[in-house]
Amino acid sequence: MTLTFDPRIIRNEEENEKALAVVEELMHRRDRSLEENELYDLLITLIEKFEQEYYSPGKASTPHSMLLFFMEQQDIQESDLIDVIGYNDISEIVDGKREITREEAKALGQFFHVDPSLFI
Repeated sequence: MTLTFDPRIIRNEEENEKALAVVEELMHRRDRSLEENELYDLLITLIEKFEQEYYSPGKASTPHSMLLFFMEQQDIQESDLIDVIGYNDISEIVDGKREITREEAKALGQFFHVDPSLFI
């Protein structure tokens, strides 16, 4: 089944809710097509941009905020990332005590199916 959605800049809460519904559907879909993966990545970026501007004016996205955003959106717990990053490291990263390395960004990108540069 192919999903049809015309992505665009999110300008209000109603548009944000529609985009979130599509992300939710795509998140649970197994064997997403390349186009669906691209749509998923794009919508997450658009949602993040809207929510940063709407809920936290003046605050820029950081690698840490992106990680927390993806964890929240996909209901991922810190313990779910132990195999991705490592037991000791994930706690420090989630708590904001240290930055994400390039290798960790790559692993997180693969885990969340997004561009690793979001975590750098």
